[in-house]
Amino acid sequence: MDVLDVARWQFGVTTVYHFLMVPLTIGLGLLVAVMHTMWVRTDKPEWLRMTRFWGRIYLINFVLGVATGLVQEFQFGLAWSEYSRFVGDVFGSLLAMEALLAFFLESTFLGLWIFGWGRIPKRVHLAALWAAVLGSVVSAYFIIAANSWMQHPVGVTMDGSGASAKPRLTSIGAVLTNNTALAAFSHAVVAALMAAGALLVGIGLWHLRRRKLANGWEGAGDSAVDHRVWRRSVRLGGWVSLAAFLLVALTGDWQGKLMYQQQPLKMSSAEALCETEAPASFSVFAWNKLGSNECDDVHSITVPGLLSFLAHSDFSTAVPGVNELQERYSEVYGATYPDDPARFGDKAGEPVDYQPVLAVTYWSFRLMVGMGAVLAAVAAYALWATRRGRVPTSRIGVYGALLAVGAPFLANATGWIFTEMGRQPFVVVPNPDVPVAQQIWFFTAQAVSPGVTAAEVWTSLITLTVVYGALAVVELGLISRFVRRGITTGDGAPTPTGTPDGPDRADSPDGATDGDDVLSFAY
Repeated sequence: MDVLDVARWQFGVTTVYHFLMVPLTIGLGLLVAVMHTMWVRTDKPEWLRMTRFWGRIYLINFVLGVATGLVQEFQFGLAWSEYSRFVGDVFGSLLAMEALLAFFLESTFLGLWIFGWGRIPKRVHLAALWAAVLGSVVSAYFIIAANSWMQHPVGVTMDGSGASAKPRLTSIGAVLTNNTALAAFSHAVVAALMAAGALLVGIGLWHLRRRKLANGWEGAGDSAVDHRVWRRSVRLGGWVSLAAFLLVALTGDWQGKLMYQQQPLKMSSAEALCETEAPASFSVFAWNKLGSNECDDVHSITVPGLLSFLAHSDFSTAVPGVNELQERYSEVYGATYPDDPARFGDKAGEPVDYQPVLAVTYWSFRLMVGMGAVLAAVAAYALWATRRGRVPTSRIGVYGALLAVGAPFLANATGWIFTEMGRQPFVVVPNPDVPVAQQIWFFTAQAVSPGVTAAEVWTSLITLTVVYGALAVVELGLISRFVRRGITTGDGAPTPTGTPDGPDRADSPDGATDGDDVLSFAY
């Protein structure tokens, strides 16, 4: 593979890994803040124990997410310097706002929440958590706004000409209110809630079943409180997952209709729609030459007219096929790359294939949708199995729910792969809403750093893969340890009133604990 392919693999591997943690950080953070709010409002011990248990998982994931996210920005300068030069005027402002307004907000207030137990008033302590969680949401918006600008560039004008030309930001408001960003952000947030809901359902059902088999029922005293912790976790996670699934479908429909306007080739590739159809059929399952990227010999099981509805909200409008769009793109943006080896490397003078990899776009889109449907089914099962105080003991049901924890993470990862792979060969996609003469685009082939060799990128890719593998072992080990341990009652961890939550661990005069605090691993 040449340096471009290796650099793309490196960015894809590190970004998918990082993106596995982002949805859980956003979704679980919001749910932990709700749990903490319920404890402050009701003073019920089960809400406090829920906050502490799920707060541990949230913080482990947050720390690993920050560590892996830092690598992304280094790659822009090391492997993708030409891309950074081109988008710098737009990305610079967005990343600066993300760091100054969002990242410092979430990290500062998260520190107050971690170390504020027993040291600051209840409501101030709760406000610190909400500030940190909302900071994560705002941070996600700035990052998604930056990515959405690449998918649909707005609020800029082109300065210069030739190889030195680059977009200049003219309206930060247009960038921040980009309809692509609004659709993608809403879709990402509800998908994050699905990930958090799946975790609550899977772990909660596992603990309920284990306690039922060990004790026969919920017990009394602390045992009864712990039973309510797991049952409420399952119920909360189930309802959140179902609601999020419905919202994911609605926001996904909005995003899909925008993509048909802005990147029709991506969406036609996702449906293996080779020729223009009116009305267009939705492909349920495709086979034959899909893997070889030969669009002329693909067969599908289809639902008549459904693709026209998904694209245009009616059952008759034509949807352009991949072959027609390939010809159209070649006429407008060039059939070959410019013959400039200094900018395009080995791709200089070569034909441009505007068709994304069919197998990747087609199956990643279906995995994204399918995994969301799996989680919705599991959430419905969990709510049914725990109705009216019931505790499920079915091994298949409970362990199936535990395995389904991975479904929304796979859905999020494949959704990102579909979004990014589907816009190739562009790294900045031309905006069809403006005349061709005013459109801005940038090929991926010209975005890689010219002074970097394939061997150097291979070295960093292998190194990062090994390091990320070690971090995965650390994260899964920590989460597994705390999940198996469950709720720790009477641990002496101080509440925001300064009163320990147990009889035997509040040894320090300032109300702090010397023992097993709720967030002890953070110390």
